[in-house]
Amino acid sequence: MAYLSPDNMADAFAALERGGVSVIAGGTDWFPQAGEVLPKVSLLDVTGLPGFRGISKVPGGWRLGAATRWSDVVGAALPGCFDGLKAAAREVGSVQIQNAGTLAGNLCNASPAADGMPPLLCLGAEVELVSRRGVRRLALAEFVTGVRRTARAADELVSAVFVPDLAAGTVAGFRKLGARRYLVISIAMVAASLRIEAGRIVDVRVAVGACSPVARRLSVLEARLEGLSVRADLSVNVADLAGLEPIADVRGSGEYRLEAVVEMVSRLVGDLVQQGVRLEQGVRADG
Repeated sequence: MAYLSPDNMADAFAALERGGVSVIAGGTDWFPQAGEVLPKVSLLDVTGLPGFRGISKVPGGWRLGAATRWSDVVGAALPGCFDGLKAAAREVGSVQIQNAGTLAGNLCNASPAADGMPPLLCLGAEVELVSRRGVRRLALAEFVTGVRRTARAADELVSAVFVPDLAAGTVAGFRKLGARRYLVISIAMVAASLRIEAGRIVDVRVAVGACSPVARRLSVLEARLEGLSVRADLSVNVADLAGLEPIADVRGSGEYRLEAVVEMVSRLVGDLVQQGVRLEQGVRADG
């Protein structure tokens, strides 16, 4: 097994073209999955490539480099709409894992229980892919195509995640349910974002992970909540979860997962509405 750590794109592309390589950016998923006998492949570590790490404001949004660590996300000065992603970052394994695990590694691993997926879906994130052919962007919902499957071509590398600007006043959050508080694979997880305008809920987004092959937005629930008064009944029911396909495993039954999501989404949306109301009232008072 060879370990390749290029510091330029030409060498990285050449390694991909030779074949027989696995791309890593931290390796916190790759090594546990490899087991006791490592496969006969070379490792292509992309963490040293230019522009692959760091968070920056760019025209129209924010660029998060592929090799940005979860601890980088936690410590970054970001607007409130990123609070859900920051909360998820704090739930990724231990602090040691957060210091090594990367944003793109979490997405490319394409686990149904990837912590970063629900909040990034709520942020409308796009995945930036680079190859000798150029740069392209895919919506995150199109990039992850199934369990352990992505739309990355063999000659491409994920170079960044782009998050478009959201309106001021957007609040966001994340909740995770596991068998214990830390170092746990999710039974279910939910993320949401919204803002309050004139006492009504607008631009509401809700996403659920670990309850379908790929984390997904709850479009039925979003449509029902959009435009509601903050004083309306905001309770969630199973009918709002259309599209989820929770499995039964050692962590919980499918029925339990659905019941848990109903409660988690209800609590999170309720908390965010209260937070948004306080924020709107503060803005009015300041104005």
